[in-house]
Amino acid sequence: MMAEAKRSALKKVTWHILPYLFIIYFIAFLDRSSITYASIGGMDKDLGLTATTYGFIAGIFFIGYFLFGIPGNMMLEKIGARRWMAFILVFWGTVTLVTGFVNSIPMLIVLRFLLGVSEAGLFPGMTLYITYWIRSKDRARAIAAFMVAPPVANSIGAPVATWIITQVHMALGLEGWRWLFIIIGIPAVLMGVYTVFFLADKPATAAWLNDSEKSWLETALAEDVKKESEKKVISAPFIDAFKDAKIWKMTGINFFYCIGLYGITFWMPQMVKSLSSNLSTMQIGLISAIPYLLGAVALVVNGRWSDRTGERVWHTAGGALLGGIGFIGAALTTSVPILSVAFICLSAIGVYAYSGPYWAITTTVDPRIAAVGLGIVNAVGNFGGFFGPYAIGFLKTSTGSTTIGMYFLAATLIITGLIVLSLRSSKTTNQAAKVADEQDASDEVDAESHPIN
Repeated sequence: MMAEAKRSALKKVTWHILPYLFIIYFIAFLDRSSITYASIGGMDKDLGLTATTYGFIAGIFFIGYFLFGIPGNMMLEKIGARRWMAFILVFWGTVTLVTGFVNSIPMLIVLRFLLGVSEAGLFPGMTLYITYWIRSKDRARAIAAFMVAPPVANSIGAPVATWIITQVHMALGLEGWRWLFIIIGIPAVLMGVYTVFFLADKPATAAWLNDSEKSWLETALAEDVKKESEKKVISAPFIDAFKDAKIWKMTGINFFYCIGLYGITFWMPQMVKSLSSNLSTMQIGLISAIPYLLGAVALVVNGRWSDRTGERVWHTAGGALLGGIGFIGAALTTSVPILSVAFICLSAIGVYAYSGPYWAITTTVDPRIAAVGLGIVNAVGNFGGFFGPYAIGFLKTSTGSTTIGMYFLAATLIITGLIVLSLRSSKTTNQAAKVADEQDASDEVDAESHPIN
């Protein structure tokens, strides 16, 4: 009876929650990265943006993200995942849509800042939400299931965005880059309304689970909490989260990683464009899609490999180091466009392979400080998302080339990998591997039944 409840509960959690989180994150990255394609599609010229100004505006998103990351995750705890995610979806969709009507640099800066504010609670909220439904040993695969959304969104979004820019140009008197913001803002608003009816806050309130499935899942998750938590009482969770050394080490790693991640996100089309003056906007979009598609595959494969072996550190550090090596190769081969694109693909593979195992490491923190802790990791760490695009824009303005920017991204990713390797002796970092080793024989029987076993 319990074995059947376990199989059916895990299967329902897998197919009810993860695809929906994927769609939400997919839409978030379409909205977040749309400015990348608007930049090469006429926005810079129409609004008078220099490379430095573009980098600043692309990165200002993360100032809002930084300031509202922790409050956003605390709101998630107070009002519940369903209502909070629904609200921020409608908020950021509206902001994106309004961006299509911007007429000045200050207005664009304000709207990018508000987009960061609106999306600040999303990723830490989804990561925390995963802990309400999925055991620690399965979280790398679970996180990879929705974290594959960014590279997929970019691989699909690149050709779609450039098609909108070139083919919908001047419809109703609006430039193509304006239509890009308008069209991709609408799905977020619609999803926000639907989220109210689709998501449940926790297993106990899930109408799509029966009583035996709820009972097994809640018991399994409670046992998992015991394995992950220290036997002490935390009287002030907010303060203790700020005192936790692991939280700040994870934050530092995330800072350097996000410089590399968002450097490639906001400057990929510009890097491709710089390799040849003969490429059209549509061709740039199609070429830019290739590295992201390979990155999506690498993210899933590395997440599954990490869960199967129970090893997190090398699976995380290896991705960052590979990304750094790829950017060095791309910078050295700019005179051979095909080879340089191949190295950019290698960078994307490394950058995205890193994600699942890294966030699985962060979920091993004490769940009693997880809400604030993950908010710190994501919000402060993502400040690198502002620094990276701005620094590349400044370097491009100063040198007239994106090559120095590639070396800069390589350095930050290599630093990321080296810091992650310093976690090898950390007892808490290896908890996820220990949990995987402690699973009973019944887990092995279920291992191939569904993506999360």
